[in-house]
Amino acid sequence: MAQLFAGTSGWAYPSWKPDFYPQKLAQAKFLSHYATQLNAVEVNFTFRQLVKETTLAKWLEQTPPEFSFTIKAHQVITHIKRLKGTEDFVPRFLATIEPLAAAGKLGPVLFQLPPNLKVDLEVLRDFLKLLPRRLQAAFEFRNASWFSEETYAALREHNAALCVAETEEMTTPEVTTAGFNYYRFRKPNYPPDERKAMVERIEQHLSAGRDVFAYFKHEETPEGAIYARELLGSFQK
Repeated sequence: MAQLFAGTSGWAYPSWKPDFYPQKLAQAKFLSHYATQLNAVEVNFTFRQLVKETTLAKWLEQTPPEFSFTIKAHQVITHIKRLKGTEDFVPRFLATIEPLAAAGKLGPVLFQLPPNLKVDLEVLRDFLKLLPRRLQAAFEFRNASWFSEETYAALREHNAALCVAETEEMTTPEVTTAGFNYYRFRKPNYPPDERKAMVERIEQHLSAGRDVFAYFKHEETPEGAIYARELLGSFQK
């Protein structure tokens, strides 16, 4: 049965008190509390550093068996090498998150490309060949030149998801390219009618047998976490 995984991009935000975290909750207990409210998180700090095994052990200990960690790919892959010549680094990066996979808690890996990286289908196809078939990969293209049937076909061939990202500047076309769907809801506010439409979109994917991963904007305010909790609750009644 298809499942919705909903959360935010990170959890270590004291500014979420008292609306999401209890006022007196210690920061060391944020993740364990977060995991009682939401069933997934998108980890962004892996964009800048390789995660340590001791850190992963803590995350695994503080979350229930059904919890899922989505990992943002390291900037060496997406921003420095820009998907080219990553044959050595990709396996090294994936090895660091293997403990999550072994515990059944690894969600998709998000490859977020820089806004100034324009479409290059040959580079994309070569990169996709490097990824293990068992890996759930999602691609966030932030340059509109990528939005074409050729790109979608390349993703479909490797069961990689087009990340549908909504920002104030640009929204990705709603196209399914994998056996799962991936959303990044990045706008600061979502009024009730937009949240209702979200539920309807996700319902269609779940009915078609596809898991859905949905992550809201995080940082200064708890709105994203509250939206995610509400969204998850819509499917738990």
